[in-house]
Amino acid sequence: MRDLPALLNTLEPDAGLVERHLWLMDLLQWVRGDSLSVPAALARIRLLLDALQAAPDKAERMQRWWLALRQGLDIAVLLAEFGFSSRNAFVSEFAERLRQKLLPVTPETADAAELFALVLDGAFDGKWLAALDTDLLARIQTALQSPAADGAAGVQGIPDWQETVLEAITICTSQVRATGFAPELRLRMSAQARQTAPFHALSADADRLRESLQGDQAGLEPLLQQFRARLEACRAAVATVYAHLDEHGVSVSLVFRIRQVRERILRIRALVDCLVEKPAGPAIARLLAHMAVVRQDRRSLRALVASNSSLLAAKVTERSSEVGEHYITRDRQAYHTMLRQAAGGGALTGITTLLKFSVMALGLTAFWDGFWSSVVYAASFVLIQLLHCTLATKQPAMTAPAMAAKLKDFGAPDMLEGFVDEVSHLVRSQAAAVLGNVGIVVPVVILLSVVMQLLTGSPMLDTEKTTYVLHSLTLLGPSVLFAAVTGVLLFASSVIAGWVENWFVFHRLDSALRYNPVFTRRLGVERADRWARFLRNNISGFAANISLGFMLGMVPAIAGFLGIGLQLRHVTLSAGQLAAAGASIGWGVLGEPALWWCVASIPLIGALNLGVSFYFAFRLALLSHNVGALDRARIRGAIWRRMRSRPLDFLWPMATVPSQPPSAH
Repeated sequence: MRDLPALLNTLEPDAGLVERHLWLMDLLQWVRGDSLSVPAALARIRLLLDALQAAPDKAERMQRWWLALRQGLDIAVLLAEFGFSSRNAFVSEFAERLRQKLLPVTPETADAAELFALVLDGAFDGKWLAALDTDLLARIQTALQSPAADGAAGVQGIPDWQETVLEAITICTSQVRATGFAPELRLRMSAQARQTAPFHALSADADRLRESLQGDQAGLEPLLQQFRARLEACRAAVATVYAHLDEHGVSVSLVFRIRQVRERILRIRALVDCLVEKPAGPAIARLLAHMAVVRQDRRSLRALVASNSSLLAAKVTERSSEVGEHYITRDRQAYHTMLRQAAGGGALTGITTLLKFSVMALGLTAFWDGFWSSVVYAASFVLIQLLHCTLATKQPAMTAPAMAAKLKDFGAPDMLEGFVDEVSHLVRSQAAAVLGNVGIVVPVVILLSVVMQLLTGSPMLDTEKTTYVLHSLTLLGPSVLFAAVTGVLLFASSVIAGWVENWFVFHRLDSALRYNPVFTRRLGVERADRWARFLRNNISGFAANISLGFMLGMVPAIAGFLGIGLQLRHVTLSAGQLAAAGASIGWGVLGEPALWWCVASIPLIGALNLGVSFYFAFRLALLSHNVGALDRARIRGAIWRRMRSRPLDFLWPMATVPSQPPSAH
């Protein structure tokens, strides 16, 4: 890093654009130093100002360099647009940020925003900019101020820097006004927000503010109050869109546009502060510091996704929680109903096991084997849903949001104990579902294998496939890891289900199916109404089951293509496969250690399927409800206390409380 004398000696006011920009980068790198200490950075700035004050020739060169730098850039666009997307859609903004992260930026640019992002590229810049005090800012202004450019009034009767800020306000208000009139937002605003029409007069208020600043400024204060009130009215009008989204579904792109409008309104307020505060230096420093921090968020893909998908995550978990309530049993009647529904799911999964091995017997290539296996899985899961049966591994990702929804009023009396009661109900329900699935799938698969043996003379599995099953399911292998990965996919299917249902509601497809003349002519009014209700009630389940089926079938095939030996372990399917292998060998399998190593892995596979999917879904739900780390610790402590004092609560309903039996989806 250069020292200060060498840096000032290389300052050339008449140098080309690239050289000016490179010198600015060197100067700011010198200000930062190696320690990234704010006091040290401020000390360097004072040292620079002292050096310029002691050397008038260098001070004059600095002023001419600063004037050339300003004239070569459009500062108004920088102040108005930096930190905002030039695009209206979430996907295009994501692609733009990805391009910025992957491709280098050149200092040979006339774009002030590109140069700002290049020279102030760290969070530390925001810190030392925010730490500039009034005296230091005044000295910086004196060092950079050129009498020819800033000392006299500009062509509009005000200093050039104020004219630049006014131009930035005009650009921002135009963007806010255009977005406020966008049909996607306007149609979703409240009726009152549309009637008050705050966006109509926004530009006129900005023009009156400009005229007052260019004139005698006698009525400036009332105009400022009116302009700020208009900005607040615009912000409130846009905020009414959230109520519509909460009721009718969330669009990430729409949320993206709403956030852009809100941030632009805040930028306009900051620009107004730069105009009216005396002295203006602190307000300008705050704005530049904010822009430096915004630069970090502007580069972050994670920040983009997190800020614009938080509402969608909340809506997904909310819709999942509605479904998850049906999977929680709270009394013995509901518990027995869950056992019966799980038994039905286990019986149908036994047929699924037969069909899966039939697909394997065709000897297809990896892709087509995975595809047709996916079709078998998806069709089986959908049939389980339509027959109101239950598959245990679907429950955790749906019930976790339902559990987190109980924490909305965390400070309420007895809320914690009530939540622990719900946890015991949930664990008991999932244990019943696993017991019903596994307890029935095993005898059903054995029965199917015996029937095949009698009809065809061959068992369900030949020797090669039997050996493969016993080898792949053993506890001595990677089955536990594969079961955890399967839990992640189970969680992913619940997210897909919530997203699809939100998409279905957001686009009002049930209403379109119910009232659109094309559908009513073909189906009739009553049938169209029944189909609309059917899809509205089942779209989430269809999305979860179909996506899960295709992930179970295709993920191993795709992983194999990439050279990754990944397999999946679903507890009910694994139990069915193990039963098929045992039936193919016969009674002698009971003396084989390999069988018992596989049997030992089944409980762990089930625990990981349930536990991993529940963990991720619960974490997502907690984030959507803003439950902090301290509250989560209290929850864990309360659950452990209940397990030690009343462990049977988690296995069997101890009392009968009237409730509705669960309805599987």
